[in-house]
Amino acid sequence: MFSRKSTIIECCSRLVAVPLLVAVLSVLLPGFSSADETPVFDGDRAMELLVEQVEIGPRTPGSPGNLLLRERIIEKARQGGLRVATHIFEANMPMGNSPVQLCNVIVSAGPAGSEAGARLWLGAHFDTRPICDRDPDPTLQGQPLAGANDGASGVAVLLHLMELLAETPPAVGVDLIFFDGEDSGLSGDPGTYCIGSQRLASTLGDFDNPLSGVGCEGLILLDMIGDKDLFIPMEGYSIRNAPEFTRRVFRRALALDLPAFSMTQGPSVFDDHVPFLQQGIPAVDLIDFDFPKWHTTRDTPDACSAASLQQVGHLVTDLVYSR
Repeated sequence: MFSRKSTIIECCSRLVAVPLLVAVLSVLLPGFSSADETPVFDGDRAMELLVEQVEIGPRTPGSPGNLLLRERIIEKARQGGLRVATHIFEANMPMGNSPVQLCNVIVSAGPAGSEAGARLWLGAHFDTRPICDRDPDPTLQGQPLAGANDGASGVAVLLHLMELLAETPPAVGVDLIFFDGEDSGLSGDPGTYCIGSQRLASTLGDFDNPLSGVGCEGLILLDMIGDKDLFIPMEGYSIRNAPEFTRRVFRRALALDLPAFSMTQGPSVFDDHVPFLQQGIPAVDLIDFDFPKWHTTRDTPDACSAASLQQVGHLVTDLVYSR
């Protein structure tokens, strides 16, 4: 027969053993984490952040809206106690004002450098296209893009993730990269797009590049992930050039039972991940390129859905906290 005292001691030992077991499993089983360690991503909150960006107005490079959004990203990071760096340079843009100052913003959370292992990079472009050149109404083609899905959706996910990172620092470092100058290119000329990411990737060895010397396990790019009818296949450049990393991300999406993701191959899209692939860095583009409102005046918040943002946000949050 056990005494009441010995029963209490046994119960206390079990309570101590639970977190110890979690810690042991975290070491022995990469990707294991307790439910309490991973914050809950809120699609409705991300939708609010999407609408706030669109309400700023056009965010074309060099415009007041672009500068305002940049300042809001930086201020939000600092208020959350996160590290923030800027990568500023001047560029001649194929479309819009030129030359213009472009600014990639890098927000970092978790241990600095590569102290706790290779860092994960998450990216999205915060600029918008100067014109709606694919609008079916020729009289509207000269208007600037609202960019609810093409621009604001990926940024909204990162902005809400920034809030979660401020509240719950991750065990392994993560960098959120807000690319400038993605969408001012000439139709049919891919090299004129992604000016910010091209410069950031090509100068990774330079002393003034915030990402220089940082060990990275890969880049996950978020672009056009707010579509109400969301369907994200494995983008062509991603699966061909970073097959292991791409399949790992999509297998996790399927394990989380996220129906928008499919392990089928989709179209190849020249996007902000390509310059990093060219530098030998694993990168995957999460994108639903089947979006009829792309580069039209109809790319507005009513074309987007909190449920779609929720799926993508759930995935990237899990990937950040399960390492």
